[in-house]
Amino acid sequence: MHKFLGSFLSNLLGQSKAWWVEIKTNQPACTYYFGPFDSEAEAVMAKGGYIEDLEQEGAQNIQTVVQRCNRPDQLTITDEWDTPVGGFSAPAYSGQP
Repeated sequence: MHKFLGSFLSNLLGQSKAWWVEIKTNQPACTYYFGPFDSEAEAVMAKGGYIEDLEQEGAQNIQTVVQRCNRPDQLTITDEWDTPVGGFSAPAYSGQP
C-alpha cells in the first residue's frame, strides 16, 4: 500500500520517472535528451532514429545511454552557445521594416 501511495503522489505531483535517451556528441559538444518513453524497450527502439538524424547533421563521437529518470531541466545542453543556432548570425526578425 505504501509503494502504491508513493507512486500515486509522484504521478500527481509530476515527479514520476520515465525512460529517456541521453545522447552526447563531441562535435558539436552537446547533450540531448529524447523522451519520455513508457518503457526501456520503447526508448531503445527509438534511439536509432535519433542517432541517424545526428549523424546526418554531421555529429561526431556519439554516445548514448537509456535511463530512467525525471524529466531533464533542459532537453539540449551545449557548450557552444557562441555558435549561431540554425545557422543564423542574427535574429531572423530584427524589427526593421
